[in-house]
Amino acid sequence: MGELTSYAIDFTLKTRWDDLPEAVQHQAKRCFMDTLGAMVAGSQTPVAAIMRKTAREQFGGDQATIMVSGERVSAAGAALANGFFGNALDIDDGYRNIKGHPGACALPPLLAAAELSGGCSGQEFLTALVVAYELGIRAGVIRHATYEVYHSSGSWGAIAGAAAAGRLIKLTEEQLFHAMGAAEYHAPIAPMMKGIDTPAMGKDSIGWGCMVAMLSALMARDGFTGICPLFDDAPDAKRVEDLGHGWEILNLYFKPYAACRWGQPAVAGALKIVRENQLTPDRIRCIRVRTFEAATRLPNGHPRNTEEAQYSLAFSVAAALMDGEVGPAQVLPPRLYNPELLALLDRVSTEAAPEFEAEFPAKAPAEVIVETYSGETFRSGRIEAMWEPPDRLPSDSDLEAKFLWLTGPIIGELKANHLIEKIWSADQWTSIDPLINGCRSAVD
Repeated sequence: MGELTSYAIDFTLKTRWDDLPEAVQHQAKRCFMDTLGAMVAGSQTPVAAIMRKTAREQFGGDQATIMVSGERVSAAGAALANGFFGNALDIDDGYRNIKGHPGACALPPLLAAAELSGGCSGQEFLTALVVAYELGIRAGVIRHATYEVYHSSGSWGAIAGAAAAGRLIKLTEEQLFHAMGAAEYHAPIAPMMKGIDTPAMGKDSIGWGCMVAMLSALMARDGFTGICPLFDDAPDAKRVEDLGHGWEILNLYFKPYAACRWGQPAVAGALKIVRENQLTPDRIRCIRVRTFEAATRLPNGHPRNTEEAQYSLAFSVAAALMDGEVGPAQVLPPRLYNPELLALLDRVSTEAAPEFEAEFPAKAPAEVIVETYSGETFRSGRIEAMWEPPDRLPSDSDLEAKFLWLTGPIIGELKANHLIEKIWSADQWTSIDPLINGCRSAVD
């Protein structure tokens, strides 16, 4: 076992709740709330229905819960289904320099492992969640430094999920080594830009990565051996040695819209123009979006399904201009087929701006230019997506409002508000069972 891998394993198994700075403890609750909200809302998507059926039929059992529906399946089946839920609406948190989503990779295997282990306290659960974020972000950095092709979140998220799940099911150091190695070896090495060019339900390969994470931890417990995990491949050892000292969970961005992060600056720019000029869609002749090259790869045609709607920059801008928001209501049928919305989409064009390309991926700017039928031109100026670190992050009340927006229509506002209260006091829980039950649909 290499020194850096040993360091990662020590961090995974030996970190305690009281070791975490107060800001990290608070951020863990914020991340928990945000990812759980995305998961509950994502349970209502077309892909969620498919994955529930797949989990029931192919991963039968009584170890863990499929969120919202309450169906019981194996731990791997629950991680699979809930993993697809978490990223189904593309409204979960992310980390800029790995161009991916650590929260949705972490929470599903943790939920399954917590149920499987039994009696998991809130402090232990939140500590494992922090561990998953810290390992996942560093694994993502290493993955991208050692592969030329930009790979999806599941490719590195599986390693972090296996480590955190392994902690909850009480793996030994040796078993955890093999769990992380097995997760790396079996993780979905998915070329992300192919998923951008042709949006599909595989999304960021997060669901599959969550399943691999859970299975890897369980197999390692039974003696399965894995390769040496990637931490010793780190080009910069300090990234790993910083575990427990530098807290990357504090450097996440959050998402106010159900759309690819690359398209969200354009959404913010369009809404800014409308807000400042009281502009209505019927006055708009065309909308130009200047942005970085990767964002121009987002498809601009009429979306045929939820995934294509989320990955369409033009659809997101049009939906924002029509409805003033881009959420589940916009990217789910029947709204995504609305003729007026699609007619506005046809007026959106994108172009790569060299000055914005030079800033990506550390920053993801855009500029929106709207021309009206009467000859007026409005410009947003350079703009970035909302809720970016370090100084434009959402407040606690912002995240609470987002949680209610996403979950209230599904579980009811009373239960949603109660869940918010429970999450802020999660470090006092003796078990996560009330949380599982609290996410049950208002209509079973």
